[in-house]
This record gives sequence, C-alpha cells and structure tokens, in this order.
Amino acid sequence: MTHHPHRPLSADTNWPRPPSAIMARQLVLPPQGARVTVAGLVILRQRPGTANGVIFLTLEDETGVVNIVVWRKIYEAFRRAVIAGRLLRITGRIQRENNVTHVIAEKIEDISPMLDQLVQPGLTWKADVETPAQ
Repeated sequence: MTHHPHRPLSADTNWPRPPSAIMARQLVLPPQGARVTVAGLVILRQRPGTANGVIFLTLEDETGVVNIVVWRKIYEAFRRAVIAGRLLRITGRIQRENNVTHVIAEKIEDISPMLDQLVQPGLTWKADVETPAQ
C-alpha cells in the first residue's frame, strides 16, 4: 500500500518527534495539532501591520520550506532569535488550513553557529534528496 504525498497519515504513523527535527517534505505526516520540531535557514520575516503583532517566518531546509507563525507572547520570549537568527530550530504545533501547513511556534532556538560547521574541511554531507540523472 502506498501513501499519497499530500494526504496526512494517521496519528500512529512514525515521524520524527521533538527534539528530532522533521524535514519540510515530511510535514504531511503528523496529524493536525501534533507537536513537531523543524529547522532551517530563515529566508523570510514578515510583520504585517494588520497582523496584530504576529510575525510570519519562512524557513528552508534541503527538502522545501516551512511556514512559521510566531504570536506576540512567543516573539517577546524569543525576540533575539526571531530578529537575528539565520538558522533556527523551532518547536510548535502543526496547523493545517486551506491546504496550507503552518507550525505555530512555542520555542525558538537560534542555531546559527552551526552554519560554521557546513564549511569545515573534511566534513561530508549527504542529502536524502533525488539528484538529476547525468
């Protein structure tokens, strides 16, 4: 039996639980309201004037993008990471609405110092993504 990539699986499906980070492409696996941890480069920060203090972040990992909603109270608790972080690890709850998945942030960690490890000589990185045929 195969799974359709855009249909959420049942709650008993195996998917990475916090503190392990789930990849963007795996966000179809956890059920609505599940607690997840995601990590990625910050590619967009938005604070619309009409959003009553809500901040929207977009993170990118090697498999896609993750939409993050940061409520005012969470922003105040993790302000420095939200403003200055280049690489973030965020734990929160899955919210799906109109075929769009968001993570509602509960904890935000700035893990930007880990970016330095990407350029260390001698490290080999293997991505679990398809590569085009030569």
